[in-house]
Amino acid sequence: MLNVALTGNVAAGKSTITGWFREWGATVIDADALVREVQQPGSPVLTAIRERFGDPMIRPDGTLDRAALRRVVFVDPAAREALNRIVHPAVQTRRMALVAEARRRGDRIVVNDIPLLFEVLDPGTFDVVILVDAPDAVRRERLMRSRGLLADEANRLMAAQWPATVKRGRSAIVIDNDGTVDDLRLRARAAWQQLLDLAKTAG
Repeated sequence: MLNVALTGNVAAGKSTITGWFREWGATVIDADALVREVQQPGSPVLTAIRERFGDPMIRPDGTLDRAALRRVVFVDPAAREALNRIVHPAVQTRRMALVAEARRRGDRIVVNDIPLLFEVLDPGTFDVVILVDAPDAVRRERLMRSRGLLADEANRLMAAQWPATVKRGRSAIVIDNDGTVDDLRLRARAAWQQLLDLAKTAG
């Protein structure tokens, strides 16, 4: 089984490529979906978030107020690190269980969609690392258009991740998202072919 990590800074276009990889036959494990899973009401993770950040982070229905929490961690690196220490171990445990299930099923290519791969994990534990990258100005505009963020909010969100220039040199495959959707699909398809070739010799 080929165990792939797919990463990219916010608004680079990862989700689009992940969708294509799933369409072409990959087993996809979405770290953002796992974050939401481990933060469900009654979970140890949500309890820990409440204890660390207070009742205002919890909605009346018992769910996490993600917008309120985001406002806190946007402006406070220490708070962001505290949140990562609470959430990421639980996500990692769940992700590893899903990878093990895929291996037992005999799945050939597993794509782990992990936005904070370089920030919180060891990329060397994966067979292949794919980076999706787009120019900062393009990513900023996407955040402002799709999420309704102000420019300074978009900048803070972008600054919370390592710069892509650091990540490019540590990634086996880089997919540049600086053209049309058709351009991106062609580049994604070429990357997928590389994965298929590598999967033939994967253990």
